[in-house]
Amino acid sequence: MGKLKIIAEIKTKDSITRTIRMSGTTFDKISELAEKNRISFNNVVNQILEYGLENIDTEKTK
Repeated sequence: MGKLKIIAEIKTKDSITRTIRMSGTTFDKISELAEKNRISFNNVVNQILEYGLENIDTEKTK
């Protein structure tokens, strides 16, 4: 699996508002990525989630 590359401009046609909890460390890392790439925190979170969903191993383990 290749590394995630943050893209400056990703627009979605639909969105759903949802509250999530994350560790302070994760929040700080995402905030840093957003600032470094000059994009919104939300945009970074969505790119990370999309990447994870596209690269998840759905095979069940015993």
